[in-house]
Amino acid sequence: MHNGKQHGLNDHIKELLPKSFGLVLIPDAGSNDIEECKKLKDNGSTVIIFDHHICEVDNPYAFVINNQSSDYPNKELSGVGVTWQFCRYLDSLLKQNFADQYLDLVALGLDADMMSMKSIETKHLINKGLNEIRNPFIAYMHEKNKFSLGDTLTPIGVAFYIAPFVNAIVRSGTMDEKTLIFKSMLKTEAFKRVPSTKRGHKPGDEESIVEQAIRVATNVKARQTKAQENGLQILEHKIEENNLLDHKVLLFLLEPGEIHSNIAGLIANKFMAKYQRPVCILTKVVDDVNEVSYQGSARGCDKTGITDFKDVCSATGVCMYTAGHEGAFGVGILKDNIQVFIEKTDAALKNASDEAIYYVDYIYSGAHINPQNILDIASMEPLWGKDIDEAEVAVEHLKVSPDDVTIYTKRNITIKIKTESGVALMLFNAKESDVEKLQTNNTGFVDINVVGKCNANEWNGFITPQIFISDYEIIDSNKYFF
Repeated sequence: MHNGKQHGLNDHIKELLPKSFGLVLIPDAGSNDIEECKKLKDNGSTVIIFDHHICEVDNPYAFVINNQSSDYPNKELSGVGVTWQFCRYLDSLLKQNFADQYLDLVALGLDADMMSMKSIETKHLINKGLNEIRNPFIAYMHEKNKFSLGDTLTPIGVAFYIAPFVNAIVRSGTMDEKTLIFKSMLKTEAFKRVPSTKRGHKPGDEESIVEQAIRVATNVKARQTKAQENGLQILEHKIEENNLLDHKVLLFLLEPGEIHSNIAGLIANKFMAKYQRPVCILTKVVDDVNEVSYQGSARGCDKTGITDFKDVCSATGVCMYTAGHEGAFGVGILKDNIQVFIEKTDAALKNASDEAIYYVDYIYSGAHINPQNILDIASMEPLWGKDIDEAEVAVEHLKVSPDDVTIYTKRNITIKIKTESGVALMLFNAKESDVEKLQTNNTGFVDINVVGKCNANEWNGFITPQIFISDYEIIDSNKYFF
């Protein structure tokens, strides 16, 4: 296994070459590892690659099964799907049916890799896999998050409550932690009893590997989140100090060690969503001949229509490489070319919006929100996924009086706004500044525009419509309310 979130053979080739392998299988990577594949072939190995990353060049030293470089019609099948199709082919030769037993893992992989749900095949595999959970890790994660996920797993639910924990292990876990989670995904290992590592356990206490794995994954995710929050704070200061928002691309040039490379992509996602523009988080690299470059992670911004940011970067003509997907990829730029990169991306993206753009299905005026619309949209939760975005609604000019606002502070701050139509608007993880804006010091009202997602709240047998607030703005405020 990789120490961090690497792809391919580069960090393993030295340990592989002294040994002799008849067959080397590489899932979800390897198409462009020409030099490494040549070394393996020269050492007597047959190499088979199951990949979905774009092939930059032909690889004559391996059998490359890649849906991007073949006539396979579904380009929205990630490495896990390509690997599964190969397993189906083996089943056809052996007259077996093993591959379908792993569809839940296929669904998790396709969902986590954000493959488009517009693809009929991809959507079918995700739906079928989530309806037949066999994998111990996925089943236990579902049970642990039952309050949030409900009885049925959905693509959105997996994306928020299961995939991030696997992602955290891959990016931030130790080798022992990765091994534990891997074992918890194997039926032959998951239910073996091992010494307990629970806090406060007694000598001789035992637990299953999968139980231990769920707790470890939770702890690693918390550790990653803390590191991510620290990184966000560091880079927020850089935005202000260096006037980074003056440019169309939010470009961070870091010294080694400022931000761990394993979380750079996650932080880039956060900044992309917050500032509504592409983000590059690059770290200084000095090579053997003292040539200085900056290399790291880049993210496009779908919300403002920048879905081809990789092509935008390539078109500048000054990138050492751009490798990965269109909206999420690695990039390297020589130090001497940084200014040219900034100027060319500013020019290429001059018409791109710097403000959040929300595509909504309904726009309601004031408190005139149709409760049944909200419940109907909420019932469509199993349909949402990549490129079939969860429906959002807008409420314009909603006048909020102090009597309409309830503040809950048990853990994080939650603000509830009631409306005449019976639809409650919920703002979770609110800030003190949100409380100040919406409470109006117990007098008058605030006039707000709201964008949010629909939810059906079930409590004591009653179902009530809610809107979970994604964003809002204050239009006006008045110290008097009539």
